Amino acid sequence: MAKPNVAWYAKKARALLPHGLYGLAVAIFLTAVAAIYLANPFFVEALRLVAFDSYQRIAPLKKDPRLPVTIVDIDQRSLETMGQWPWPRTRMADLVDRLRNKGAAVIAFDVMFAEPDHTSLEQIQKELPPARASVLAPIVGQWKPNDAVFADAIKAMPTVLAMSLSYGRETPGSIPQKAGIAVAGDDPKAFLHGSQSFVQNLPALTAVAAGVGLINWIPDRDGVVRRVPLLFRVKNSIVPSLALDALRAAQGASTYVVKSSNANGETAYGTASGVNHVRVGALEIPTDADGSIWLRYRPSDPGSFIPAWKIFADKIGRSAIEGRIVLIGTSAAGLVDTRSTPLDADVAGVEIHQQIIEHILSGQFLTRPDYAPAVELFVLIVLGLALAILFPNVGAGLAALIGAGSIAALNVGTWLLYRYEGLLFDSLYVSVSLLLLVIGSAFYLYRRTEVQRTEIKRAFGQYVSPAVVAQLTAHPEQLVLGGEVRELTLLFSDIRNFSAISEGLTAHELTKFINELLTPMSDVIMANSGTIDKYMGDAIMAFWNAPLNDPDHVRHAMHAATAMKHELAVLNERWNREAAEQGRVFRDVAIGIGINTGDCCVGNLGSLQRFDYSAIGDEVNVASRFEGLTKQYGVPLITGESTAACLPDFEFLEIDLVRVKGRAKPSRIYTLLSLLDLPEGRVPEVVAAQTELLRAYRARDWMRAEQALESCRALAGAALATLYDLYQARIAALKDTPVKNTPVRAGWDGVYTMEEK
Repeated sequence: MAKPNVAWYAKKARALLPHGLYGLAVAIFLTAVAAIYLANPFFVEALRLVAFDSYQRIAPLKKDPRLPVTIVDIDQRSLETMGQWPWPRTRMADLVDRLRNKGAAVIAFDVMFAEPDHTSLEQIQKELPPARASVLAPIVGQWKPNDAVFADAIKAMPTVLAMSLSYGRETPGSIPQKAGIAVAGDDPKAFLHGSQSFVQNLPALTAVAAGVGLINWIPDRDGVVRRVPLLFRVKNSIVPSLALDALRAAQGASTYVVKSSNANGETAYGTASGVNHVRVGALEIPTDADGSIWLRYRPSDPGSFIPAWKIFADKIGRSAIEGRIVLIGTSAAGLVDTRSTPLDADVAGVEIHQQIIEHILSGQFLTRPDYAPAVELFVLIVLGLALAILFPNVGAGLAALIGAGSIAALNVGTWLLYRYEGLLFDSLYVSVSLLLLVIGSAFYLYRRTEVQRTEIKRAFGQYVSPAVVAQLTAHPEQLVLGGEVRELTLLFSDIRNFSAISEGLTAHELTKFINELLTPMSDVIMANSGTIDKYMGDAIMAFWNAPLNDPDHVRHAMHAATAMKHELAVLNERWNREAAEQGRVFRDVAIGIGINTGDCCVGNLGSLQRFDYSAIGDEVNVASRFEGLTKQYGVPLITGESTAACLPDFEFLEIDLVRVKGRAKPSRIYTLLSLLDLPEGRVPEVVAAQTELLRAYRARDWMRAEQALESCRALAGAALATLYDLYQARIAALKDTPVKNTPVRAGWDGVYTMEEK
């Protein structure tokens, strides 16, 4: 991609400067609405829930009479006919027997039996004075306790009992487990709603029940039940909801299969993101991360309930019960078991259990995907930016029309996703935000010209550092040819043996390799306040202390170099792992880094038609030569004396005194000890031995130099093997050769002249 005509943009930017507040206002607004969305305060959540409720109100489900779920309602008339609540357990046993005789598949109670039946004779006997209690003693022994009668009825009929979470002290005892729990993927217990405290039925009833399920709700902050958990965590156990366990019992299933993140077939990319699906029998149910489902409601239909008194009066035919899941609950006002749904303000709690089962059996699931917030935020930002960019180029009337059309299209789109795909996306918050943007933009643009100062950001953001963009945006007058002389710290980085690496790669693989390497290296430079001047194939040129002043530019550059070495180690580890998985041989990639500090010319350099923000000068060339020397000396980094002198707290090792090609002045060069894999505890000894080697070498004391060289090799090991091989070859060539025939100049001063870059 060609770089933009900077001079043209410079001229235009100066003309647009008075109107630059528009772009700033748009950016602040979008940042603010995005931050509010991410913070998710109550009013944002409320808007989202209003949107979801409106979907259901626009197109509620219709009751499907084919779905085999029936409610036997302990309604007000049943209480008036059969007596006050609680009813004797013998009557509840009679109710179970009658439903069993009419062919019910499963009975699920949305009421609990946590205490003994106080109408049972043995319980009455306990509450009487001793004299009266003794009169009942012969009779009590002849009658089976009411709870035992109820237990016999439950045992004869597949029955699911209710239990409830509480939030007090931990409840002693174990959790009733009526079905196995098989987990695929991450342990789901960390994601489920739960408690250490619970209330359950009498042990004698629980023991003979076919199932036990929780009846708790997790309403939203407005008290409306929209999502219902299918699984809970009780102590360290997973317990199903009443509706889910009724479905299991109806199918005769013995196990739940819970699929969580990182299960086979579930995409989680190694992160533990929660529950994905619950399988019970032949039914697989998609869930949210916490094991909940969003309910797609139909309007409440109390007229379809079967009053309990009609069962006792035998006024209900077998066809109304046979083969069905029968839920027993209450709609009586005095028993206070009512809830609110998106469609109804007052619904019997047992009906929500019914709608859960119908919802699952119908397969018309509602899902709020885990990526939905990211999509909504993306749409908000992208659509907001698109509208903000478009508005300056059209009239106010057309801008308002486009804004209204975009908001309408967004809401129609989310409605269609709900209606036909069962997906829940929030368009209301995005719509309100965009509406505010449209109104604000129309008002602002009405009073200003149709151009924006942000054009400079769009034009230059891809090519120069954010610091340069910020400075040019604030001062467009700087977009002229010319520059200034200032002290810079320059860094050149290049891949070692890149030609050999590239020979084994296709064009696509080579591009991927370069991008994977340069991206983290660039991030490191930018994170350490550097400006990337240019990329040269596999090489990077960067500098510090321009365009903005950086008093600590030398330290920042050195920190960047050490961080680049660390990032390369991470990349090599990953590339090695990928190669092993593909059965390939991989050789670690190495880079050489040259750093130099000195005065350079930095600014907008080029022609009137096109120019770049760059740096030139002798010190730039020296930094480039230092990077090239890392190959010959076998070290990862070479820096000059001016750089090392600015960092007294860094440990450097002097390695030579050289004249780089194209420069008469010699340079004393160093490497950073922390980047060398020296044996532990040997650094001071290596520095001392290296100092002795250089002293003897520069004094042309070859015997002492060779002795020092052997000490250096023994102390440094393989870390500096290439460096000491180079010195060994030099000494061998120099010790018996006249000075005039060597690469050194006459009047030996220990300076080695490099004949290549």
